[in-house]
Amino acid sequence: MARTAGSEGSRTEESIRRAAIGLIAERGFEAMTLRELARRVGVQPGTLYRYFPSKGRMLVELLLEHLEFLLGQWERTQPAGADPLERLRAFVDFHIRAHTLRRREVFVANMELRSLAPADRRRVVALRRRYEDILAGILHAGVAARVFRVPDVRVATFAVLAMLTGVGAWYRESGRLGKRELIDVHTQLVMQCVGAAPPDHDGRSP
Repeated sequence: MARTAGSEGSRTEESIRRAAIGLIAERGFEAMTLRELARRVGVQPGTLYRYFPSKGRMLVELLLEHLEFLLGQWERTQPAGADPLERLRAFVDFHIRAHTLRRREVFVANMELRSLAPADRRRVVALRRRYEDILAGILHAGVAARVFRVPDVRVATFAVLAMLTGVGAWYRESGRLGKRELIDVHTQLVMQCVGAAPPDHDGRSP
């Protein structure tokens, strides 16, 4: 992808990305036009092609950026230890925080796979599988250590991800639960889902 040198170009590109995510989330990728996008950013339509050579290329880059963000952030924040219980708690915390922070990106990433060309779809799905494999690896380790009990790790992975990702669709900052309480509730639910030993009276797993 062509890049424009300098901070002004970087700011323009970021503005285009934010506006594109907003429009796609509001109307869907097929309904969004580049002319409408340019108007929202406040640039001429031709300016968009300095950053994205086509509308389809824009979509794949938005989806890849979202998944690369998740993978990179987890790499930087994951626990150093190998304890499956600690890693699963950390993953639940990370996933909920990331997916409530980037709600529109999550919505677009989940809804617009259908709009990708086959080769682009394979690239995005490969990154998505890498993210899924993080949780699957944690569950495999927990099963091997006999702290998790699940009938099928891959199915459990999809079930847990579906539950955690869905939080972004309904959670509101002004709601009854704060984010910390929300994460604590979902951590307990996930632990029950994977058959981990229930916490004792002060919240610690025995």
